[in-house]
Amino acid sequence: MQSRRRIYVVGPSSTGKTTLCNALAKRLGLGEKQFVTEVARQVITALGLSRENIGLLDMQKAIMLAHLARELENENETIQLCDRSAVDPIVYAIFTAANPADAEARKQTLVNLAEFQQILPKYRASQFVLLSPVKEWMVDDGFRHVGDQTEVLAIFRDILAELGISYREIGWEMQFLGERAESVLNLFRT
Repeated sequence: MQSRRRIYVVGPSSTGKTTLCNALAKRLGLGEKQFVTEVARQVITALGLSRENIGLLDMQKAIMLAHLARELENENETIQLCDRSAVDPIVYAIFTAANPADAEARKQTLVNLAEFQQILPKYRASQFVLLSPVKEWMVDDGFRHVGDQTEVLAIFRDILAELGISYREIGWEMQFLGERAESVLNLFRT
């Protein structure tokens, strides 16, 4: 039996997640079942919301559940590449909290969902790639949240560590798409 490889590309908005995932999917020859694309835009649009609603816990929960459903549809694939993860909504729920107590309550609500607890062991056995902000790439397209990228990055680091999910961080030191893709492909080879 061939071992299953899962790679999740996560990070603050406008850090090149989708660009990197598209390049990886092409280089690996991944089909639709092996490549879980970003679901947040679809969910936000379907709910009639916009980036101004990023602070709504129900929106983050809907994004999480939609992402998990996409992952689980094709969980038996040998390779699975995911543009984002169910961790992302947790990060944004914390980031948009009114205060530390609210942040903790919002985090617990999402982390304790049965669907998230079901996927967590798989996340711990997978490869996560955390993209950190590159100032020159910060472009506001009117849809994505472009806020305090440094704070969002810090929350990603904290939550991944708290959940016991190991990750490799890529940032300004590796700005060219080709070298980023090769770095991630090396994770598949190990």
